[in-house]
Amino acid sequence: MEKQQVLVLGAGYAGLMAALRLAPHTRVTLVDPSTAFTERVRLHERAAGRPDITHPLDALTRRAGIVHVAARATRVDPAARQVTTDDGRRLPYDRLVYALGSRTPDPGERAYTPETAAELHKRLLDGPGELTVVGGGLTGIELAAEIAESQHAWKVRLITGDEVGTGLSAKGRAHVRTTLTGLGVRIEEGRRVAGPEDIDTDAVVWATAMTANTALAEAAGISLDPTGGISVDGALRSVSHPEIYAVGDSAAMTTSAAGALRMACATALPAGSHAASSIIAETRGRQPEPLRFRFVVQCVSLGRRDGLIQLVRADDSPREGVLRGGLAARAKERVVRSTVSMLRLAARRPGAVPLIPGMS
Repeated sequence: MEKQQVLVLGAGYAGLMAALRLAPHTRVTLVDPSTAFTERVRLHERAAGRPDITHPLDALTRRAGIVHVAARATRVDPAARQVTTDDGRRLPYDRLVYALGSRTPDPGERAYTPETAAELHKRLLDGPGELTVVGGGLTGIELAAEIAESQHAWKVRLITGDEVGTGLSAKGRAHVRTTLTGLGVRIEEGRRVAGPEDIDTDAVVWATAMTANTALAEAAGISLDPTGGISVDGALRSVSHPEIYAVGDSAAMTTSAAGALRMACATALPAGSHAASSIIAETRGRQPEPLRFRFVVQCVSLGRRDGLIQLVRADDSPREGVLRGGLAARAKERVVRSTVSMLRLAARRPGAVPLIPGMS
């Protein structure tokens, strides 16, 4: 029987994992304009001066036999089962994996975002001055700590409309505040700003909540969840177009244990693996099983020498237990390294990936 053609849009954590897992069983084409995989969880390190956080895609995909199309998808046509790219190609598919991730909402020309970390670092080299990070979630916390620790010529301020680290326990929030303050970060909680122009500062980093990259899906008539992600069933199939799978930040994923899954590489990798398992099951005439996933911890880096490991319940709500300091920083680094290790394992032995805890 001829192998099915699977098109994967996006070479982030979820898309690349799905492509690698599918490669032995289907013909896989990976569509992404970049020739490298970016460790998005290290963007705060890149802003602070880490020289590189990328890995050549070819090193992961070549052995697996994946065809990489270095172009941007511009149109999805579910009726024709075809994707158009910005270089004029029309790529057919039997199954489509939509893994275009998420982005920080565009704050305008005056501000940087985590995605423009390299440009932000160049600006920091032109210092000194005051840098203001807007957003008190984990991304904003990591950016403020990393830059304050490494860029001593800059004064760093963190502005948030709520408390810093609202998803953390009281102990966790206290440690974050203590560490940030110790690094010289000025924290302003309960302050809401409409845009970068409302802030008197030399540079702004906009690190507010991310939004799913689902414009292509919406234009194609693929059903979206009220949150803006693609509506999927337990097997991660689109509820309106079951030949299309959505994974990672662009999908509104839920599990029985965790409820709604937040945007994170911790959810993207298992989702990419599970979508591959579902497609493999379908090609073998079996009914795909629902995704099984539960949260265990939240990992936060607070510079290179400090960190926080927040224990959480299955639904990601915080427990009181935390791990702090240098031990937590080393644990966070091991977790971050493990994401690339999982992708490398998927490239070498894709059948072993479902055996990793959290994967299915």
